[in-house]
Amino acid sequence: MGKIAVVALGGNALLRGDQAGTIEEQEQNTTNTLENLISLIKQGYSLILSHGNGPQVGNILMRNDAGEEIYNIPQMPLDICVADSQGGIGYMIERMLKNVLNKHNIDKEVITLVSQVVVDINDPAFKNPTKRVGKIYSKEQANKLSEEKGWIFKEEIKETVSGWRRVVPSPKPIQIMNAKVIETLAKQGTIVIAAGGGGVPVYVDENDNIRPAEAVIDKDLASALMGASVGADEFYILTDVPYVYINYKKEDEKAIEFLDYADTLKYLENGMFGEGNMAPKIRACLQFIEQGGKKSVITEAFKLDNKKYGTKITMKYED
Repeated sequence: MGKIAVVALGGNALLRGDQAGTIEEQEQNTTNTLENLISLIKQGYSLILSHGNGPQVGNILMRNDAGEEIYNIPQMPLDICVADSQGGIGYMIERMLKNVLNKHNIDKEVITLVSQVVVDINDPAFKNPTKRVGKIYSKEQANKLSEEKGWIFKEEIKETVSGWRRVVPSPKPIQIMNAKVIETLAKQGTIVIAAGGGGVPVYVDENDNIRPAEAVIDKDLASALMGASVGADEFYILTDVPYVYINYKKEDEKAIEFLDYADTLKYLENGMFGEGNMAPKIRACLQFIEQGGKKSVITEAFKLDNKKYGTKITMKYED
């Protein structure tokens, strides 16, 4: 059996910021991204794919709002919305990937798993919600929703619009449910799409019942945990930059191709990766290495077939 690689598809792999978000745009973006996975498949890798869902689950939440306001349709909770997005995006990736595989005469099964990811209900994140979801409301609307639904809001200030936006907790993932199923399928050569959008957040109560958590989980942390849980060899985060940079967009900006664990941790602790963009990805890569993974890679999708590109993070420097 070849190596197992977990590949986390970034948000821009499916939907780009300058696009309207039509299904035609998302299907074309997805196809373009998946074409770049062919080189890994031809090298003998078994693949497990994850994906972001930020724009899509945001749209689902806004449809929730519209349905409630216009037709008095009850809102669905956040865990159902995340599961909804997992199914829809997973289906799209699965269908586009089958077409790409057929184009290259590669016979492989592809399957999507709607994945639950366990969090700790006592995680401090539940007392400090920070993840912004859904649309921007006026102060009056936010106050009303806060009173009616118990939602928490923070002010949102952008160039074109300002107002108040709902925030939810983003707890740390601690267990990927059905990890053994994912591992078995991957070892059989099936390409598995799982833990989309960080997975559906759930927790286990005092009676060992699985309960939904009104939260969202970081996609890269969940993907790293999934990789470690199934014994993956490598972990890839596909984003919109070819390398990791220290002091990004500053005068002393520097691209780095190789990093070992100790240096990466030092740079992270010294604040040399932006908290709003690269730092969470670096933490996910370090987590994967800590838990036994051999290599993490951060790069653009279309650089995958060129081993000279991308930042590689290992426990010790590669020879």
